[in-house]
Amino acid sequence: MHVLTDTNAIMNQPLRVELMRRVLEGVADAVTPLAEAYRPYVEGLDNLPRDGRFLLVGNHTQVGAEALLIPFHVRRAIGKRVRPLTDRQFGRMRGPARDLLAAAGALVGAPEPVRELMRNNEPILVFPGGGREIPKFKGEEYTLRWQGRAGFARLAVEHGYPIVPVGLIGGDDVYRSFTRRGGSWERFSGALSQRFSGRPDMAMPLQHGIGPTLIPRPNRMYLHFGVAVDTTRPAPTAIEDWAADVRQQTRAALEQILAELLAVRADDPYRHLNPLNWRQAVTPPG
Repeated sequence: MHVLTDTNAIMNQPLRVELMRRVLEGVADAVTPLAEAYRPYVEGLDNLPRDGRFLLVGNHTQVGAEALLIPFHVRRAIGKRVRPLTDRQFGRMRGPARDLLAAAGALVGAPEPVRELMRNNEPILVFPGGGREIPKFKGEEYTLRWQGRAGFARLAVEHGYPIVPVGLIGGDDVYRSFTRRGGSWERFSGALSQRFSGRPDMAMPLQHGIGPTLIPRPNRMYLHFGVAVDTTRPAPTAIEDWAADVRQQTRAALEQILAELLAVRADDPYRHLNPLNWRQAVTPPG
């Protein structure tokens, strides 16, 4: 029974996974004061349906902070565990690492397990860009790389599942790229990726943190949960046409969120986590 792919195991997790889940939730509760001390900018939690029946659609950043912050703040706001969808390569994991991922609520993003989650009204998190959206070459910060993916929209339409777009800014500035896509480094890096992982779309840019080093650049995280996209299909509309429309609505809403967060950050004295500006940190309206 595979805890990341088997539908029954996903909904009825083994005892060892449940025990890990309780430990993880205890750790999350314990670190809440520390997380709050860094004052992440979080807006739009009131847009989350309180019954937990929604699909979160987000953007990936280079450091992956969104994969932690989104479930953390949803659980704090409505008391429900988010079920993140992961890349199929994680389905090959074994042992404690696989159980730990399952304890965090994750599962491999395949249609049937997702349908089962939706039938049980679970909150789900998906990043349509997948792993290819994580590496950012120069000039690609906070851009979406969905490559035509629309499966999430079709499943949401099938089940009338509201989609909540959620954007995060900050994770693409911890490291910056020296290189642009289309150059010799991307071709070299892409060839290495193809050889060792079988994926030509995971070329990695050359990056730096503070100065020329790999020391991370301090950056505040900005998170915004948008207004839910209604996926209820109008009667005369074909499901494929409506799914394409819902996908486009979701993408446009997410891109708008990212643009608005960039504008918020531009005027924030605390954007680089300077403790001298802690009290002047921009806060969400209201």
